[in-house]
Amino acid sequence: MEANLKEINDLLMVVYTDIMHVEERELHKSEFKDISIKEVHAIDAMTMYDHKTSSQLAKELMITAGTVTTMVNNLVRKGYVVRIHGDDDRRIVRLGLTHRGRLVYRAHDSFHRYMVKKFLSGFNAAQIAIIERALLNLRAFLEFPSQIDDKKE
Repeated sequence: MEANLKEINDLLMVVYTDIMHVEERELHKSEFKDISIKEVHAIDAMTMYDHKTSSQLAKELMITAGTVTTMVNNLVRKGYVVRIHGDDDRRIVRLGLTHRGRLVYRAHDSFHRYMVKKFLSGFNAAQIAIIERALLNLRAFLEFPSQIDDKKE
């Protein structure tokens, strides 16, 4: 069991790194060379039709409000994002995607759909359910690391 834990840990680390490298490589091959993969992930978090505030985006991306402000300023300057002032309260500013931002969103979404289809290729429904359960377990661990019991299992 202990050998399996190390092997699975190593695979998770390699897969995470590989996904980031492939995304970066594909981004540089595309017409969207002027943005970073972090900015693409911010565009992805904004979604096509939700007009989130910077605070909502910061919370979702788990980054500081200052980092979001800098990132949004860059994305606005590059033509991917627009700031939308509220009709009833002009102090509330929401973020929306421009046409170019929506193109990036769709390209990134398509990449991830293709990647997941390839990942699940050859598995039956029961096996996919097990994979999904394992990923949900991992996600729960990552969301609440402060609740980790010091006991080693």
